[in-house]
Amino acid sequence: MSQKAKILLIYTGGTIGMSKDFETGALKAFNFNKLLQKIPELKQLDCAIETYSFDEPIDSSNMNPAQWCNIATVIEDNYEQFDGFVVLHGSDTMSYSASALSFMLENLAKPVIFTGSQLPIGDLRTDAKENLITAIQIASLITDGKPVITEVCLYFEYKLYRGNRTTKINAEHFRAFTSPNYPELVESGVHLKLNSELFLAPNTTGSLKVHTTMDTNVAIIKMFPGMSEAVLSAILAIKDLKGIVLETYGSGNAPTEDWFLDLIKKAILDGLHIINVTQCSGGSVNMGQYETSTVLKEIGVISGRDITTEAAITKLMYLLGHNINPKEFQSIFERSLRGEIAL
Repeated sequence: MSQKAKILLIYTGGTIGMSKDFETGALKAFNFNKLLQKIPELKQLDCAIETYSFDEPIDSSNMNPAQWCNIATVIEDNYEQFDGFVVLHGSDTMSYSASALSFMLENLAKPVIFTGSQLPIGDLRTDAKENLITAIQIASLITDGKPVITEVCLYFEYKLYRGNRTTKINAEHFRAFTSPNYPELVESGVHLKLNSELFLAPNTTGSLKVHTTMDTNVAIIKMFPGMSEAVLSAILAIKDLKGIVLETYGSGNAPTEDWFLDLIKKAILDGLHIINVTQCSGGSVNMGQYETSTVLKEIGVISGRDITTEAAITKLMYLLGHNINPKEFQSIFERSLRGEIAL
């Protein structure tokens, strides 16, 4: 590995890669081959930057597992040639994508950092420049010839987070993301403050494995007072449905009415995997703490503990894509694979 890090900048779409036509006000994607013209400050970074752009920029609302596979394949094809990767992505589904890529990239030994912006790169008050410059700077950190960061991360508004620990919390503020159950890995100020004790341990077990099979026969159900038997029954009866992320109250609580528990129990007996996550913005599921969650534990609902909904649904897709033995599924899901869940 060279002393001067080589970084591949992958543009998938999103506001960060847009420039405004000041006559019409319309946003359009700019040519990333001319990136240095837009951000000459990048020349000051001690790294070599190359760019790769998707043929058609993707609005992040249209992001899907097929596009995740495209991102993973670009990283796989260029893995040996570069020391780090920065993925430019729309902010709306960035936490889903960062979570998905964390599972898809097994034995990752280099940084993959997602970033984006709330305003286009050419706007006067844009947050795009700081996010992009610092994400590249962090991705290029090398110590003793090896990358400092060796996991999938998300950088936004002065903080680097573990990607599969993040969620988007604001559609307007520059501080658009948070990591409710895990501290930031790096904080950007006058200097970069690295919380190295929080980093995933560098992979030493094998070469990169890229998994591109994601099973989308899944759903998210958010509990609410007044949910009817007919609605839940209809969802659970969906043809080919294999897994559900159930967003429950507080520390994993749900109704104790017979019809609700009977439907959940039957679904599990029929082979459906049901993951219990809290719909609170932070905290953890602790089934059995209250009577309203004890029965869920007894009938085989899987505890998501402190996992985010974004990480839970993408982990579910990933594991279902591996045709894991049903008897082993719960123990594997409840185990941390990429730092997405408390040990």
